[in-house]
Amino acid sequence: MAEEQPKKKPGFQFNIIKNDPLDGHRGQNFGAISLENIAPVYINIETQEAVLDIGGLHGKAEVEKRVKWIKDKEEAEGPDAKEYFLVWVAVERAEEGPIYNGLGACYLMVNKEKRRGYKMMHEHVNSLDDAMKGRIKLDLLDERSKETLKEFLINHNEEMWNISQKMQEAFNN
Repeated sequence: MAEEQPKKKPGFQFNIIKNDPLDGHRGQNFGAISLENIAPVYINIETQEAVLDIGGLHGKAEVEKRVKWIKDKEEAEGPDAKEYFLVWVAVERAEEGPIYNGLGACYLMVNKEKRRGYKMMHEHVNSLDDAMKGRIKLDLLDERSKETLKEFLINHNEEMWNISQKMQEAFNN
């Protein structure tokens, strides 16, 4: 007797791919998302250390590894819990060169001792979407974390920061 194949989950399916999903193939790969110009930056709220970890694109950043994600924040709380802001950073190419184009911030808490992590997935998806669409959403960040992010972006690529007028305005308001 042959084994039955597991049934596919119904609903919207999409692929995360590297290059332009429709380049030369109009009508194919509809529903594909390109994350080539997105980078996740994690800010430790306590230490104000900012780290770019590209593994975060697939939920495999060092901060996020080896924890079970839960929706009840109390399960992750405790003396070993660490709080982070995840900031999705989008870059685009302008006439002057590459620029920082969009930012979306969201919150997560990780307790490696308990092997539990708290995050609201829809907030992370919405923040990623904001960044991809060129929006700058930093309302969630406190002033210290905004300054940490600003310094990180400048140190990462000062030339790119200098021509990112929209980004500079967002941090000065």
